Amino acid sequence: MTARILVVDSISANVRLLEVRLLAEYFEALTASNEFDVIDTCENGKVDVVLLDVNMPDMDAFVVCKRLKSGPATSHIPVVMITAIDQVTDRVRGLEAGADDFLTKPINDLQLMTRVKSLVRLKLLTDELRLRVSTTHDIGIEDLLNGRSMFDGANPKTLLVDERKSSFEHIQKILHGEAELDIATDPDTGFFRAAETPYECVLISTAFADFDPLRLCSQLRSLDRTRFLPIILLADIGEEGRITRGLELGINDYLTRPIDQQELKARLRTQVRRKRYNDQLRASVTQTIEMAVIDPVTGLRNRRYLDSHLQTLFDRAVARRRPLSILITDVDLLKLVNDTYGHDAGSDVLRECARRLHKNVRGIDLACIYGGDEFVVVMPDTNCAVAEKVAERIRVEIAQMPFSVGYDGKAIEVTVSIGVSSIFVGADTVAGLIKRADIALYEAKTGGRNRVVVHLD
Repeated sequence: MTARILVVDSISANVRLLEVRLLAEYFEALTASNEFDVIDTCENGKVDVVLLDVNMPDMDAFVVCKRLKSGPATSHIPVVMITAIDQVTDRVRGLEAGADDFLTKPINDLQLMTRVKSLVRLKLLTDELRLRVSTTHDIGIEDLLNGRSMFDGANPKTLLVDERKSSFEHIQKILHGEAELDIATDPDTGFFRAAETPYECVLISTAFADFDPLRLCSQLRSLDRTRFLPIILLADIGEEGRITRGLELGINDYLTRPIDQQELKARLRTQVRRKRYNDQLRASVTQTIEMAVIDPVTGLRNRRYLDSHLQTLFDRAVARRRPLSILITDVDLLKLVNDTYGHDAGSDVLRECARRLHKNVRGIDLACIYGGDEFVVVMPDTNCAVAEKVAERIRVEIAQMPFSVGYDGKAIEVTVSIGVSSIFVGADTVAGLIKRADIALYEAKTGGRNRVVVHLD
């Protein structure tokens, strides 16, 4: 694993020491000593993690952190603040400013590298999601990157796995009003709850008498449904080795007892904020993919999707010696509807035709918009005789009830013509299958419209 780490410190000896440690682990180290350089480097230098010293004489590190976390181009970059004194007040203030973690001087090499590697993994995941999103404007990413807006709303649904009553009651008291907290006193129960419930964070205590809590962390990371679920480890003083191992396994954060209530709240908010941000990015990616293959007017798959899937369905049918049929459906005289009632009315007709067509085909059938006023239905495991019956059912469904179009809901008669073809035994092709259905459709149109014609050759 390699990454670009920005070291921010006014003391050159500290900078050099961190550079040496990072270079030894094959990280690329960048440096900055003032606010302008930090912002400029993060905005333009593809930084993966920022190591930000709190005690800078000419710069307020908390203000810099807050500025980084509020900028659309930099808010996803993990920030680790480094302090000379391990004070809860500094940690809480930094977490409120958006910092992802804290390290205390003198810095332990193992903790430094483990923490950096963990944050780099998270950053790479976020970068991949951001890369798949076409533009910040199209998905409103400015709002996504606003940490405050991402945490507003319902309290995060959180799971605490802890067998000690005194411990989980203390956590309950701290998070009262801050989170919707569920408690599992048994690790197996905790695992199944986490897998079955849409939690936004899991708190796992290390204080189990007969169970290794890191095994639960590993199980959660190995399951698809919980792979990206934030995990905060609640450890005891002296468990540095277990914490380090937990970070290597993929936990997101940790606290050591005695647990400070403000720090727990702040760290929970940090994890939930990051999860909500990545969840919204994933949702945006999914939406973008759907937009690429879904026709916005009819809601059916578009020509691009048909072109990429018809060949697969055809090859599968041929290999398995199974029938496959297609219907090409054309809306009769749609241009006349557009010219008479307007293009909005034409869109209403297409939308209702798609609804009625989709209502009369199976879930395994592939219904797509083929052209401006044409639909294609691909029907696996369907011979020509059955396909003809389905086509006739669609024709009747559309013709028997008038369509309501336009803002005034005017009722108009609409009919369709349908061409049907099926795979024949021999050297058939997708192009041949479509061509025969297209010829049948032409015959239906020239033969008086509102008809179903089957091409049997």
